[in-house]
Amino acid sequence: MMKTLFLQPPSFDGFDGGAGSRYQAKREIRSFWYPTWLAQPAALVEGSRLIDAPPARMGMEPILQDVRNRDLVVMHTSTPSFASDVRVAQMLKDANPSLKIGMVGAKVAVQPEESLLKGGPVDFVARNEFDFTIKEIAEGRDLKDVDGISWRNDEGVIVHNRDRAMIENMDSLPFVTEVYKRDLKIEDYFIGYLMHPYISIYTGRGCKSRCTFCLWPQTVGGHHYRTRSPEHVAAEIRLARQYFPQVKEFFFDDDTFTDDLPRAEAIARELGKMGVTWSCNAKANVPRKTLEVLKDNGLRLLLVGYESGNQQILHNIKKGLRVEVAREFTKNCHELGIKIHGTFILGLPGETKETIQETIKFATEINPHTLQVSLAAPYPGTFLYKQAAENGWLDESNAELIDDNGVQIAPLHYPHLSHTEIFGSVEEFYRKFYFRAPKIASIVGEMVLSPQMMKRRLREGVEFFQFLRDRRAA
Repeated sequence: MMKTLFLQPPSFDGFDGGAGSRYQAKREIRSFWYPTWLAQPAALVEGSRLIDAPPARMGMEPILQDVRNRDLVVMHTSTPSFASDVRVAQMLKDANPSLKIGMVGAKVAVQPEESLLKGGPVDFVARNEFDFTIKEIAEGRDLKDVDGISWRNDEGVIVHNRDRAMIENMDSLPFVTEVYKRDLKIEDYFIGYLMHPYISIYTGRGCKSRCTFCLWPQTVGGHHYRTRSPEHVAAEIRLARQYFPQVKEFFFDDDTFTDDLPRAEAIARELGKMGVTWSCNAKANVPRKTLEVLKDNGLRLLLVGYESGNQQILHNIKKGLRVEVAREFTKNCHELGIKIHGTFILGLPGETKETIQETIKFATEINPHTLQVSLAAPYPGTFLYKQAAENGWLDESNAELIDDNGVQIAPLHYPHLSHTEIFGSVEEFYRKFYFRAPKIASIVGEMVLSPQMMKRRLREGVEFFQFLRDRRAA
């Protein structure tokens, strides 16, 4: 077995670009997702190590020391961080010229040739799911015999091997919790709407929805929801509780955990027996009966992608959701005591000044507990990217989707709506949602009841206002 390092390299300060973050950028409030997409193959490679540099605030020096004794480094990369990651790869190669370096992630999965052409020190890139791909390489298999990679041969010619079959038996994958225990400090991982410390895992891959902007299903996971059995999930949660008794919440990061309602209910009942608190991603169409089962068995919060309050925009992005259904779902959650973190996107196809105001009004009316406002980001490999390229909505200067500090920009523009207008609407959205008397009273009430929540909200408030100042300065 090759001595293997799995690496999420250093990047911009506070850059949430890890191998678990769907959209790589600095957030309005500092946050870090678990590097689950790296931890999974790391669990398959005996004797490996995972370094997740950004949340650990680790610079290059200890990494360069580590790679002097390595045979293989597997780096996660993304469209926003690719140029920086190539520079890191060159530093690794300089420190150990015999090192084999591979890259994984959505960026190289959909642009393998371009990535290798621009990534001189990179020996191979993995396409689509890469767990067993990396395991075979770490076992010493010749690159020409490994499905699912593109690589550079001894003559410098780029070779594309045949595709790798998708994993259907998800129970065949080992628990990522073992790698979390071995290599990570869980207190380094923080998400504003989740209880701290938390642990995030996947119970399945893929999403049957066809949202045109969504990254993982169109690049790595696919649209067929392949799932672990409820028993397998429950076994990992039991192990995680044993390893990390300090954990206050478990988060299931499947693109849409509620795609399979009977299975979601079955997992919930297993969790209910353990008395754990948990949250998950959900679409805003879960029926009330299922919500009742989930709530009765420990569900605390749902992360819900509303995206827009305009029905035509939801049609344009193939969301497969009606606004009135989302309203009813949200009403049911409020009545059942299920908190919602709602996510919205500005600048999607069909956006106008009027639809932005419609979405802000919709958000204040349905009133999720917290929300996040993002800018439409056309990642390579998505239908939105293809649309933007064909219609001239994306300028080449905005192709990396972030600015020089790692903060998300407004990459799309339309004849009737400029970059600047879309960018500025984010601050307006936040102000109109949070600077309301009822919302302020709700936040203050939380703080009064919990000293820990008071400390947390004050810190988040400082970060949020700094975020607004930085945006105005940009």
